[in-house]
Amino acid sequence: MAISFRTTIATYLDRSITPAPLALLRVLFGCVMVISCVRFIALGWIDEQYIQPTLHFPYQGFEWVVSLGSPGMYWVFGVMTAAALGIMLGAWYRVSAVVFFLCFTYVELIDKTYYLNHYYFVSLVAFLLCLVPAHRMYSIDVWRRPQLRVEGIPQWTLDVFKVQIGLVYFYAGIAKITSSWLVDAMPLRIWLPAQSDLPLIGPLMTLWWLPWAFAWIGMVYDVSVPFLLSRKSTRGIAYLAVIVFHGVTGLMFQIGVFPLVMIAMTLVFFFQGARVAKDVVPTPRYPVLKWVLAVFLVIQILVPWRYLLYPGELLWTEEGYRFSWRVMLMEKAGTAAFAVEDRATGRRGYVDNGMFLNQHQEKQMSMQPDMIVQFAHKLHDHYQSLGMMDPRVTAEVWVTLNGAPSALLIDPDRDLAREELGFHRYDWVRAR
Repeated sequence: MAISFRTTIATYLDRSITPAPLALLRVLFGCVMVISCVRFIALGWIDEQYIQPTLHFPYQGFEWVVSLGSPGMYWVFGVMTAAALGIMLGAWYRVSAVVFFLCFTYVELIDKTYYLNHYYFVSLVAFLLCLVPAHRMYSIDVWRRPQLRVEGIPQWTLDVFKVQIGLVYFYAGIAKITSSWLVDAMPLRIWLPAQSDLPLIGPLMTLWWLPWAFAWIGMVYDVSVPFLLSRKSTRGIAYLAVIVFHGVTGLMFQIGVFPLVMIAMTLVFFFQGARVAKDVVPTPRYPVLKWVLAVFLVIQILVPWRYLLYPGELLWTEEGYRFSWRVMLMEKAGTAAFAVEDRATGRRGYVDNGMFLNQHQEKQMSMQPDMIVQFAHKLHDHYQSLGMMDPRVTAEVWVTLNGAPSALLIDPDRDLAREELGFHRYDWVRAR
């Protein structure tokens, strides 16, 4: 059995296909990213999100990643757009892919306020494109250097994208197998009636049973669609479901280009590629690349489960929430009132959060424990620079989750300026 398994794996790893499918995937990704970058620039989000704010919320370990301000951030987006175009056209492909990955990921690391699952997905796909030979056909590089044109590439360089997309859907479905989603239909019972003004379908949004129908259909769709897309007999109907699902969610919710990204990238399941006799790409990188991609996939499989290391309700504490493909699971809002006290004089006053944060930053900070502590540290440093003696920072944070009554999220007596972030349990977060 073990020998047979090893033989099967070895046979698969030696299997080669035409470069056309991977090239088409490259073109689709590059095209969508050009649209996304141009849209971001046109909407004025560079200035709003990365230049105007006086402070940002970096990810743990990436505090050194800071905004370049103006005109630096405009240059970053200009370079990123050019790199996306280079990916699409296959022009100086390796450089374009690496530059796009670095620029896009850099922008996302500046401020966790703007974290979205599809931004994380884009970074992962961009990273994979840095590694695979997606420029060996249908590219300016081949036109410039015909010797780059090959007849075959390893099949796994294409399949790794199918696995990554499958993981996104599957984990999104697994995360929906909860009583809150399936039994209470939350937060769909809040969201759907709010869409009653949509043209044509608006009146349907108030049907009492619709949230439960959406909840169960959404869960079954997410869990099953990777497997249905992988079978030739069900691929067509599964892709139609992809279009309908993302089309409806894109119409109803403000989720940017995510529907377009997923509709375009899911086409990879149709890209089977004609078999060729052997891999004729003359490179020694593939043995190493196999292990790099194997480690990459193992990390992708394990990371969404890290929430099991923490006690408490995940949607409340959010420890292990990001990077785990939990999509549309909660309607959460909070209010945070910070008090700063001078330890030397005892003088105490409340903070106007709007003096430091834009509206979106304040909204996200007021319900995410790690961002609350980061803000407390920044308040400590700010008021200490104004002459306060080691300011004490406390916060009264009230949060509502999926329509439940508001409850205190943070221990209001804890000096948050002395709490440290890390991978440990946050005992200053109150149980709900």
